[in-house]
Amino acid sequence: MGANIRSVLVLGLGNVGSLVASLLHANGLDVTGADIGDRRDFSFPVIPVDCGQSNELSGAMQGFDAVVSCLPYRFNIGVASAACRMGLHYFDLTEDVHTTQAILEMSRSAKGVMAPQCGLAPGFIAIVGASLAERLDRVRSIRLRVGALPQHPIGLLGYAFNWSPEGVVNEYLNDCEVIEDGERKWVSPLEWLETIVINGVQLEAFTTSGGLGTMCETYAGRVENLDYKTIRYPGHAKLMNFYFHELLMRQDRIRAGEILVHAKPPVNDDVVYVHASAEGWKGGNLLREEFVKAYYPVEIVGQPRRAISWTTAASACAVVEMVGKGVLPAKGFLKQETIPMEAFLRTASGRLFAGRPLGSAGV
Repeated sequence: MGANIRSVLVLGLGNVGSLVASLLHANGLDVTGADIGDRRDFSFPVIPVDCGQSNELSGAMQGFDAVVSCLPYRFNIGVASAACRMGLHYFDLTEDVHTTQAILEMSRSAKGVMAPQCGLAPGFIAIVGASLAERLDRVRSIRLRVGALPQHPIGLLGYAFNWSPEGVVNEYLNDCEVIEDGERKWVSPLEWLETIVINGVQLEAFTTSGGLGTMCETYAGRVENLDYKTIRYPGHAKLMNFYFHELLMRQDRIRAGEILVHAKPPVNDDVVYVHASAEGWKGGNLLREEFVKAYYPVEIVGQPRRAISWTTAASACAVVEMVGKGVLPAKGFLKQETIPMEAFLRTASGRLFAGRPLGSAGV
C-alpha cells in the first residue's frame, strides 16, 4: 500500500470488524484491533478499549495513520471527531443519516479523508449505481436494491439477523431520502412495495433509510427518480409494519431489536442480493443498464465467511486501499458514488466482488 496509510486501528471486532482487520493485515498493513474485551485469537495485536470513554478512545488512536470504525453507529460521531482532531484518516460502515451529516460538517476542517458509509449499502451499491449511470448520455432514474437474507428461510418473516439489530431497526423506522419526479424529498420506510425476481427467486423490496448515502445530494437536478430499497422474501414488509406500528414496538427500538434477534438468530448459509439499474438515453435510444448479483459465503483468510460479512468488509477495505495508494483523495469528505468501480474491483479486496480470490491478478 502507499505511503498515506501504513498503520490502521480497527475498532470493533465482531464478524465484520474482525474480517476488516484480517483483510487489511493480509494486504500488508500494520493492523491493530480494538475491542471492549481483551481478545487474543487473531494474527494481529488487539488492545482493550472502551469506545464510550473519549479519553480512552483518543489514547488508543495515538500513532496510527487511519482508523476504521466497525462499531454500532451511535459511537461513530465520537470516533470521527477524535480522528478529525488528531489528523487521522477515518472510515466507517454507518447507514445512519444523522451520523453522516455530522461527519460531513467536521470534514471541512479535516487534515485526512473522512469516509463514512464504506460498507455494502450505503457503500458498494452507490459505486455500482454511479457506474451504471455513467454509461448513459442522460439519466432519468437510478434504482438501487440490496438484501441480506437466509438462503433457506423458515417462518413467515423469512429472515435471520446476520446484521446489527440496531442498524436494521434504524433502517426500518427512519425516513428515507429519495428523488421523485425531480424533487428531493423524504418518504416513509417500509413503503413503495415492489416485486423483484433474481435468478428465479421471487422477492419483494421496500423503502428503508440510509442506503443511498449522499447520492440524493450528488444527483439532485440530474435525475428524475432515485431511490433505495431493501430486498426481503415476500410478506416481510407487511409483518414488520404490523410489529412496529400496530404493536407499537417503534416506541422501544432496543427491545424491538432484542425480540427480533431472539426469534430470528443469525445463520451461516446466507445470501446477499444486489439489484441496481439506471435508465436513460444512449445515442438517442432509451435503455436500462443493470447490475444483478447474488453473493454467497466464501472462504477468506482460511475461514468460511458469511456473505453479508465479506461483502461489507471487502468494500470497506477496498476504499482504505484506494486512499492509501492515492487512487482516491486523501483529504476531506469522500462520497461513495465518486469511487470508480473498475478501480474498486482491481483492489485486493474488491476482487472478491468480481468472483476472484484474494491475491489473484486482474479483474
